[in-house]
Amino acid sequence: MPISLEVWGEFACFSRPEMKVERVSYDMMTPSAARGLLEAIYWHPGLRYVIDRIQVCAPIRTMNLRRNEVKATISARAARTVMERGRGELYLATPEEIQQRAALLLRDVRYVIDAHFNITDKAAPGDNPGKFQDILKRRISRGQFYHQPCFGCREFPAQFKQCTERPPCPEELRGERDLGYMLWDMDYSDPENIAPLFFRARLVDGVLTVPTRDSGEVMG
Repeated sequence: MPISLEVWGEFACFSRPEMKVERVSYDMMTPSAARGLLEAIYWHPGLRYVIDRIQVCAPIRTMNLRRNEVKATISARAARTVMERGRGELYLATPEEIQQRAALLLRDVRYVIDAHFNITDKAAPGDNPGKFQDILKRRISRGQFYHQPCFGCREFPAQFKQCTERPPCPEELRGERDLGYMLWDMDYSDPENIAPLFFRARLVDGVLTVPTRDSGEVMG
């Protein structure tokens, strides 16, 4: 079942995994970020979104920003220990853990996400593609979501609507542009060894065509 969703926002950050400390965004939205945005609007264990294309509808613009972030996380082991003992601290003291980091962000972004979904083995007997399609269209038209859709980071919210008329390609994006290797998605087939998958991203007249998992273009 095809889906066309137009999304836009003031800022975005689709972090490159090779940058260990400071955030540097890819030049555009990644397929995994597009899937996450759709799941924020409607998620069900009986369906799995597949991103087909992402159209860049605004010129690619970047900006530098210094942001306050915490430098530590609460480990699962520490949380389990507190739960078992019934006492302890399950929080981070922000004044002690805060740290300023630079980020290279995208600004004034707009995309059209073309996707479809497949029915998974977790679907109930009464579930079918038509049912899911109707629910998704209804939620998009009403602006409903389970949690605020965002562009990479929670502080960069995304607005959305059903795409009925495609915006034109910006002049500076006409032709072909090699974006290098981009994160395709995470491989969850082995829960003990979750691994990233990458592909060579090429933008043609503002459109990124996302290869399928078995195309030979996706690599670990």
